Amino acid sequence: MGSDIPAPPRSPPLLVDHLHVRYGERVAVEELTFRIGPGEIYGLLGSNGAGKSSTIKSVVGLVRPGAGSIRVFGRDPMTDPLGVKALLGYVPESTLLFDALTPREFLEFVASVRRLPAALANERLAAYARAFQVDAEFEQPLATLSNGTRQKVLVIAAFLHQPSLLVLDEPLNNLDPRSVRIMKELLAQYVRDGTRGVLFSTHTMEVAEQLCHRVGILDHGRLRGEGSLADLRRQVAAGDATLESIFLRLTSEEEGVREAVRSLGGG
Repeated sequence: MGSDIPAPPRSPPLLVDHLHVRYGERVAVEELTFRIGPGEIYGLLGSNGAGKSSTIKSVVGLVRPGAGSIRVFGRDPMTDPLGVKALLGYVPESTLLFDALTPREFLEFVASVRRLPAALANERLAAYARAFQVDAEFEQPLATLSNGTRQKVLVIAAFLHQPSLLVLDEPLNNLDPRSVRIMKELLAQYVRDGTRGVLFSTHTMEVAEQLCHRVGILDHGRLRGEGSLADLRRQVAAGDATLESIFLRLTSEEEGVREAVRSLGGG
């Protein structure tokens, strides 16, 4: 199924150039540069506080960068916020929803904001509700639902209008194994036409290794390594290293992990 919102031609899904984000005296992101090409799933990896969410919030226009530039299919989130938001589907790190609404009411509201025809919106809602097995909860207030069900609702909202760029901040949080597998399959299908892009933040190295075409490893707001798994193995001169091992080496946490295990009597 093609995107409902045509993307400007010859512009990559995302360009981030020398991004700098500061909160008071604390620097969250520093001189960050990366791009997402058409048809690419790009994983942003980092420990808590590495700058992943600040980067994502800058991309979707929730945080104003102190310096640098962001272009979503050639558009600036700061000067063209409505144009950029029309191209995006976003899953935030926190499941903030209108708790008094039911999933159906919330998603119908999202569909109206996205200007989806009612018949098409209802068709997609029914399909996603079946796929993620939320039919039974569709008429219950969001406040009464589990964190996993609320997360599924956010995922459905992001996919609903078939956006040109998906921006997903820890989207697998609270999802059951079945839903995680569905998400993996959906994302693979989503970029198959070679025009869309995905920015995917995760702590789960195995998922990033399986799903992402390239990853960027963030540490204290800076990019320490970037590329495919093969590229990163060459960077650390380790021909068979896992992404987890590469991550720990590039963020200088490998020895710290060993010391922590030793201090706890683990050898």
